Amino acid sequence: MRFSLKDDECARQFDVLAEETTQEVRAERGALVHAVHAPAGQPLLRVLYELYVNRAAFDTHEEQAHNRYFVEAREQYLAGTSAVFLVE
Repeated sequence: MRFSLKDDECARQFDVLAEETTQEVRAERGALVHAVHAPAGQPLLRVLYELYVNRAAFDTHEEQAHNRYFVEAREQYLAGTSAVFLVE
């Protein structure tokens, strides 16, 4: 998922939120990868990579309180988003 951030302060706050969330997601059963990347030269862009063992693990992840909080809290920092889902 791509996150376009409003400004430098929003980017900083988003990074804190994303790091907190990543720590919790990595402890989830079935989560293989959860990483946020800041592409070089694009200070207001973040890319989230997520990989789960199967669709059921992803669906369980979506229901977690920390994920629901991330989805809600991130909105204040965002100028836009786009997502690509790769499924079997």
